[in-house]
Order: sequence, then C-alpha cells, then structure tokens
Amino acid sequence: MTDEKLLERITVNPEIFGGKPIIRGLRIAVEHILGMLAAGETPDRILTEYPFLEPEDIQACLLFAYRQVAGEQVYERVSVGEGA
Repeated sequence: MTDEKLLERITVNPEIFGGKPIIRGLRIAVEHILGMLAAGETPDRILTEYPFLEPEDIQACLLFAYRQVAGEQVYERVSVGEGA
C-alpha cells in the first residue's frame, strides 16, 4: 500500500474528538494508537483489543506521526468532514 493510500485512512471530523486525527472515521484517535505503541503494546495486541482495526491502520498512524515530526503538512492530505 502506498503512503498516500495509508494516509487516506486518517481522517479529521470536527465532531469527533474536537477534530483530532482519527482512523477511518471511527471513534479512535491516532494519538491513542500511538500512545499504546509508545507504552509497549504490540500491534498484534492492539488488533486483538480493537478487532475493527486493520494492520494498515496502525501503519497509517505511524506514517502520520513520522510525517508530522518530519515537518510535512500532513493535515492537508487527510479527509475532513462528516462521515470522512
């Protein structure tokens, strides 16, 4: 999957978590997944705890974070709006 396709999994909806980046329009924030990974959770454990997630969702979170830290304008690439 290309980087652009992965980033399409990250959306922003002003009505969910105050517009924080979320995964595929679901009520799970990118920062939550990143926090779990930072705390030592494995991707397999996260996928077990959140069966509606896909491995590519975790990869998309990591890519999003990498691009943010690298100083790229990532928010310009995410879908915005209701039902995004």
